[in-house]
Amino acid sequence: MGLTECPECGETMSDEAWMCPHCGWTRGGRRGVEYRSETEVLGVPLVHIIFGRGEMYRMVTGRSPVAKGIIAVGPLAVGVVSAGGLSVGALSVGGASLGLLAFGGCALGCLFAAGGLAVGLVAVGGLGIGYYAVGGGAFGEYVLSGNRQDVEAIDFFARILGDWIRPGQ
Repeated sequence: MGLTECPECGETMSDEAWMCPHCGWTRGGRRGVEYRSETEVLGVPLVHIIFGRGEMYRMVTGRSPVAKGIIAVGPLAVGVVSAGGLSVGALSVGGASLGLLAFGGCALGCLFAAGGLAVGLVAVGGLGIGYYAVGGGAFGEYVLSGNRQDVEAIDFFARILGDWIRPGQ
């Protein structure tokens, strides 16, 4: 085992190491990236963005890759507006998202949810579960699906989406 110079930061590293312990550069050329704005609101960064694999980020920084900010983007994101693999926020977009308004593969929204699995007051998805629900499989008080079309659901979604949703008109 010998030592070599990291092509990214110039620090010394093992020639057998797959990642630089100083900057996170990997032999594949990838590295984790973090941006945290200097502007803060109530002690929280306005913008916090983390990109990179979770294990690598954790090894380099010693912290979990959780983006926390008013606007948060990362593998795990928590913010007013958030996007990530697992996302929590007032407006949340992600593989699994939780929020007032949630969009994603699995979306849990207090008010509105849209996704493959959507659960919320208003739910739109492959499987929609809500008070008002639309989907291939929809469950709720007022449902619009392949085998059930409640008049109240048609009227509700027509007010939101326009008259194109009304069948035969």
